[in-house]
Amino acid sequence: MRIEAGQVVKSIAGHDADGFYLVLAVEKGYVLLADGKRRPLERPKRKSVKHIRKTNTRLDLSGIETNKKLRGALRALTQKEGGILLV
Repeated sequence: MRIEAGQVVKSIAGHDADGFYLVLAVEKGYVLLADGKRRPLERPKRKSVKHIRKTNTRLDLSGIETNKKLRGALRALTQKEGGILLV
């Protein structure tokens, strides 16, 4: 499972399970995640790749400068008809 920065993922373990997050960076075995609310861009969540599920959705990181824009982008993706497809 290859995960890259800019990808939208779903948390499948932990207190944040079932939430959608944007991958900000990838480290060895871990990713840094933000959702703009519980985990703002300034304080991303470090999470093991074992505890997330990849989706087929990507966001352009250059267009996400603020937490408000990130929240709006994730909300639009999850509320549209069909939602986000898991891979």
